[in-house]
Amino acid sequence: MISLFILIIHSIETLAYAVRLSGARVKLLASALSLFNIMVMVSRLANMMQQPFTGSLVDTAPKENALEFIEQQYRIIIGFASIGTLIGILLLPTFVAIFSRAIIHLSEERGSMPALLKKGLSLEYFKRGIKHIHLPSFTYLKGISWRDIPLKLFIINIIITAIYTIGVLSALYAALLVPERAITATMASGLINGIATMLLIIFIDPKISILADDVINQRGSYLELKRASVMMMSSRLLGTLLAQALFIPGAKYIAWFTQFIA
Repeated sequence: MISLFILIIHSIETLAYAVRLSGARVKLLASALSLFNIMVMVSRLANMMQQPFTGSLVDTAPKENALEFIEQQYRIIIGFASIGTLIGILLLPTFVAIFSRAIIHLSEERGSMPALLKKGLSLEYFKRGIKHIHLPSFTYLKGISWRDIPLKLFIINIIITAIYTIGVLSALYAALLVPERAITATMASGLINGIATMLLIIFIDPKISILADDVINQRGSYLELKRASVMMMSSRLLGTLLAQALFIPGAKYIAWFTQFIA
């Protein structure tokens, strides 16, 4: 169940980039951001729901080899974060098409999300949505050159994603390393994820938003926005892979840092 939550969280957060692509495509960015906020809220809710289950692994871990058991379980969870991100990447063309229509319907419903959900969950619209399901092909990546990637932004997003992925897990593992400061270490997860979220808002989101505005105002190309979105999604995937390497060092750093708080 924990792994399923993690998979859903990272799939949704990866597909959030599709919302801006869809908004720029139909030239309804403000309506797109409303849908984007709903997706973020669902993702955050799923994240809060999984945290008690993730913490319960520590409580139920066998006493004789607790560290090895928790490390194995948490690495599996991080692995599902990578799988969820990959699923989000593969579903990008599908959700750009679905979100584009959802944004138009949201505008037609004058911003009524309940009305949009009622329409979207009907059998007729469900059948229509199935028709848009298709995996990305090489033609979808046509015109996207990795040489045009802003390397600094790419690396920053990898690091932010890695920190966000292991924030809670490293803090819980740190609680096992320093049981005398277990609560301090556990509560540090909120600070870590808060910092990662702030870095995301400061360095990443404004760049993508400006590109979307440029497309709508005809100062930039849709291809450039798509290139940036694919690049950010790819860096998210690499970030979840980097999280495997940073998991234990991150836990040791949190354990060391708690001595200055407690």
